[in-house]
Amino acid sequence: MSHLTNRSKLSRRMLLQGAGVAMALPWLESLPVWGDELPAENPAAPFPKRFAALFMACGINSDHWWAKGSKEAGSADDMQLGKTLEPMTPYKKKLNVISGLFNRAAVGVGIHPGQTGNILSGAALKKGAELKGDISMDQVLANAIGHQTVQPSMVLGCEQPTTGYHETNFSMAYSSHISWQNATSPVPMEVYPSLAFDSLFDNRGNRRNKSVLDRVQEHAASLSRNVSSGDKARLDEYLSSVREVEKRIDVARRDENKAAASARDRGQPLAHMPRPDDGLPEDIREHMRLMCDILALGFQTDRTRVGTLLLCRDISGLFYPFLDARKAHHSASHDDLSDEYERISRYYVSQLAYLAGRLDAMPEGDGTVLDHSCLVFLSNMWSGSKHDSTKLPLLQVGGLGNTLATGRVLDYVGQPDDDRKLCSLYLSIMQRMGVAADRFGDAESGLAGL
Repeated sequence: MSHLTNRSKLSRRMLLQGAGVAMALPWLESLPVWGDELPAENPAAPFPKRFAALFMACGINSDHWWAKGSKEAGSADDMQLGKTLEPMTPYKKKLNVISGLFNRAAVGVGIHPGQTGNILSGAALKKGAELKGDISMDQVLANAIGHQTVQPSMVLGCEQPTTGYHETNFSMAYSSHISWQNATSPVPMEVYPSLAFDSLFDNRGNRRNKSVLDRVQEHAASLSRNVSSGDKARLDEYLSSVREVEKRIDVARRDENKAAASARDRGQPLAHMPRPDDGLPEDIREHMRLMCDILALGFQTDRTRVGTLLLCRDISGLFYPFLDARKAHHSASHDDLSDEYERISRYYVSQLAYLAGRLDAMPEGDGTVLDHSCLVFLSNMWSGSKHDSTKLPLLQVGGLGNTLATGRVLDYVGQPDDDRKLCSLYLSIMQRMGVAADRFGDAESGLAGL
């Protein structure tokens, strides 16, 4: 069995290797714990911890965004979810519904960009031509644990960034990016599924024309002959899941290549063309599912342990004909208590449910990949019609290796502002993932009761 003994900075999980690619194996009961040693940063926890943030812009339908239950762990059986949160019903035992947190630097500064560009940093943003905020928490994690994987983080999106300035004199870059590598630079966001997949599996040049599985086929066949029948079935299921995503990526790649050629012929930048002329999947349902699948594969294959997925940017122009919704996202949010916007809000929660389901279907020890992960779903405001960010809708899924109690309803509404800081939640998560920090953003302590 091959180990990364000559690349000690990377994960010591056992690898499935081939030409120019190495994929961490899923948990297999007939093999020893991944590698000869447990991770040095946490010898008591052999399974890697992962974090991902999913973002939906412009708030939710607050009439149907509610949960009833206890703040005590193990009370999920009594949890009741509002209509908008119903997609999370299968994962109640692994869900925390968190209410009342807020991002202080996003309150009272003007609508939209000033409420968005600091959603993962808690930093005060600067108006005008010069961008200035701060590093986002996903990139703090990437800097701290990214050396353990091939790709320090994945920064994905389902809508092209926009440019220019908002009427509040904030740059629209703040509306388009939630992941920031430093105070002045957002992390480049990948919106094309094929390019995200290629980056994840180091598909360069001619490798793009060859299946990742073909590149590891010889090693996979050898391994399959030396594991139990149960593990052989797990390995086959694992490889089939990679292949299924790869087939869909091939379709997306053909569309992207065709669009790129058309853009060259027209002499237009690809990013300035409308969907699907820009090569993005015409059906945003497929686009979002593909991005969730890529993120899930990144976690399962241990190519990365940190990710963000901007499902739609602030002031989004996405349409939802499959929801019988006539207005674009931003326009619909101005009537946020309507049935139409409730359907839109519930649809976005279903994306979190889809990703949670994918991770929960991946066995890992006596649990699943979801059990060793922390997913956070949030928006930049509570009410789109009022642009109210004095509290934010937030869901958290996954136990992060038994460091987060789940199945709870945590309500911070009415608590003093110092006790309901969004950055306190981030600090708590980072500390549980091994980041030695005693403050982040405006928080000097973790979130009480988490």
